Amino acid sequence: MPLINAFRMDGLGNRFIIVDRREKSINIPKEKIIHLGNLKSFHRSIEFDQIIFIEKEINNAFPITIFNSDGGEVSACGNGSRCVAYLLSKDLNNKEIKLKTNNRFLNAKIIGESDVQLEMGKPIFEWTKIPLKEKLDHKNITLDIDGKKFTDGFSLNVGNPHIIFFVKDCFEYDLKILGPKIENHELFPDRTNVTFAQIDDENNITVNVWERGAGLTKACGTAACATAVAAFIKKLTKNDINIKFEEGSLNIKMDADFNILMRGPVSEIKHTKLEI
Repeated sequence: MPLINAFRMDGLGNRFIIVDRREKSINIPKEKIIHLGNLKSFHRSIEFDQIIFIEKEINNAFPITIFNSDGGEVSACGNGSRCVAYLLSKDLNNKEIKLKTNNRFLNAKIIGESDVQLEMGKPIFEWTKIPLKEKLDHKNITLDIDGKKFTDGFSLNVGNPHIIFFVKDCFEYDLKILGPKIENHELFPDRTNVTFAQIDDENNITVNVWERGAGLTKACGTAACATAVAAFIKKLTKNDINIKFEEGSLNIKMDADFNILMRGPVSEIKHTKLEI
């Protein structure tokens, strides 16, 4: 089987394989992505949550195509976008990079050695665009999971769908069990990312995240954004918030119009090869 060159990076433990196809067409079919994802416990060099393709530049922006380890294409990946921006900044010797997902533009700026700031755009609250199966109060969702009610869920879209539950201890809940049940709940026609969050103080939140199509994750950029927005709207925090993951924090700021600014570190760039 042929080998292709790729890059490995992570943002706070959120792991990515990045494939550059600006100059060469490279296709990895869904079944191969799933196969590579299933090898993660045996081949540490290709361990990933998402695989991201960098496309040819169009109008000063670099389109990116994102797939979860289950082979499903997704519209957003905050940490992955920060990693791609860092990789491109090194290649192009440019501190500012513009990316394009299939539903928004993302302006990135490299700050210091390895911090990447990303303009994430605005959250979406319309129930049809989150999306939800039916019209209801997206800020106060109750789900019945195995006979237990989970209340006050806040659902929104920040490029992909999320639901956040604010709890006293976010690690009290076993997301390996709850995560897939909430992700695939009938209320969410496109499935959803799941976050259990605890308020530490008005500027700090600790989270436990189940990522749609990837599973339990050490970090998730869009979950950080969604959690910060929900906490601010619920008046639990201010609009400058540190979202704390296992390996570090992402800083999320919002202006009066809810434009989201995410900043955090990325790893060094490592080279790898994929057998396709």
